Amino acid sequence: MSNLEKAAQNFLKCRHIAVAGVSSKGDVAANAVYKKLRDQNYSVVAINPNAKIVEGDPAYPDLASVPEKPEAVVVATHPEVTPQILRECGELGIKHAWIHRSIGTGNYHPDAEKIAEEFGISLIPGSCPMMFCEPVDIAHKCMKWCIKTFGKEPEPIMQS
Repeated sequence: MSNLEKAAQNFLKCRHIAVAGVSSKGDVAANAVYKKLRDQNYSVVAINPNAKIVEGDPAYPDLASVPEKPEAVVVATHPEVTPQILRECGELGIKHAWIHRSIGTGNYHPDAEKIAEEFGISLIPGSCPMMFCEPVDIAHKCMKWCIKTFGKEPEPIMQS
C-alpha cells in the first residue's frame, strides 16, 4: 500500500469533514467532493465566505464559524487561499487536511507543507478524495491508476 493510500484511509476515517471552496452554483470540484462525502454518510460542512446555502445545506464563511469543529478539511479553494485555510486548521486544532489537486497545480500552494508541519497537520497535498471514497466512479479509478502508474502520487505529510 502506498503512502497516499495510507494517508487517504486515515483521512477518510474522519467522519466530520469540512469542504472549503464549495460554490452556491454547484459548478466546481469541491461540490462534487462535498456531495460524494455526504452521500457516503459523512457529516460534511460547506465553507464559502460568499454563500449562505450550498447543495441545500447551510454554508459557513470560515472554519471558526462551524458550530461543531470538523475533524478534517478538504481544501478546494483558489491556491492563494489555501495557506489561510491551513493556518485556520492549525489554530483550531484540526489535524487532517487534503488539498484537492487533479491536473496542474489545482488548489495547491507552495507554502502548504511548511504550514502543515508548523501546526502538526497530516496533509495530503494533492489528488482527490473521490479516488478513495467507495464506491469510486470510473473516472476517479482511471485518475488513481494514472497517478500511481506514472509516479505522480503526492507525498503526504503524516503526523502522529
